[in-house]
Amino acid sequence: TPARVPTTPGAAATTNNTTSVAMSASFGLACAARPCMAAAAASHSLILRRCQSGRMAAPARAAHVIHHHTVSASAAEGGGGVARRRCDSGSAAGIASSSSSCATAAAATRRGYGSSSAGGVATHGKKKGGFLGELANIAAEAEKAEEAGNRVEFTLPLAIEMYPSGKLRAKNKPVGVFDAELARLAAAMFELMYATEGVGLAAPQVGVNYRLMVYNEAGEAGEGKEVVLVNPTITKYSKSLDMFEEGCLSFPKIYADVERPTSVEIEAQDVTGAKFKLVLNNFEARVFQHEYDHLDGVLFHDKMAPEVKATVQGNLDELVAAHPAGGGPPGL
Repeated sequence: TPARVPTTPGAAATTNNTTSVAMSASFGLACAARPCMAAAAASHSLILRRCQSGRMAAPARAAHVIHHHTVSASAAEGGGGVARRRCDSGSAAGIASSSSSCATAAAATRRGYGSSSAGGVATHGKKKGGFLGELANIAAEAEKAEEAGNRVEFTLPLAIEMYPSGKLRAKNKPVGVFDAELARLAAAMFELMYATEGVGLAAPQVGVNYRLMVYNEAGEAGEGKEVVLVNPTITKYSKSLDMFEEGCLSFPKIYADVERPTSVEIEAQDVTGAKFKLVLNNFEARVFQHEYDHLDGVLFHDKMAPEVKATVQGNLDELVAAHPAGGGPPGL
């Protein structure tokens, strides 16, 4: 009988003969054109779009084109204008500029609306006045609200998601709200973990797709050390590796060897939002890495060597057959 194992251990902008506003479609900014009153027309035309990273992005700056001649500016590469943003990092930064001789992004910078840089526009953390400044303030506040708006949602009682449940592969959101509900979820996860004889449990394993995990090496209530990690990240892995038999609450009665680093350095938050760092070694490091994988949609059989996985493939196929609602073909 094995010892207790970690079981869950741009777009073109064209002005007419009156007045218009250069815009970048990638930022979702649309401004109506009115003679010499372009700024006034924008009060109803701001659109915030969500980047691929899931955070709200909006034009941090826009360059007004005030001209009484026909001017055409393109946001394509080269040409008279350029629009850039960094959606991969989720930051709402960008530059919209035009080749118009009357108004450019540089002119907007000189008027105190911000300073441009290779990555976009820097606001220096100050609220700006004027139309462009107001847009920047709205964008910054929307991004901050998005970051802080991820309040965990769950329903009690909790239940273990069995492989191949889609919840185990789904993207997990960072936790942004640290309240009594978050603490209540962590407590309920510990209760279920002990009841199912586990030593660790990740939120997606109970159908809650947020970056939260709990563990206790002892696996017994009242013994050992209970650890709650919110939004954890690994900052360093040891070079030394070891092989150890693991199990998982989402894969009942399946045990197999998995190789992992023997030590990790991590950063995380507790249920109050306080940030801290830890160095984890040996079995605790293994439990953590197993649960951390769950937060990335990685399952322990993904880490098995091919010859090891082959020994449990029949068991995996049986789980798929027993839980067809989870989706995925046998051998997934």
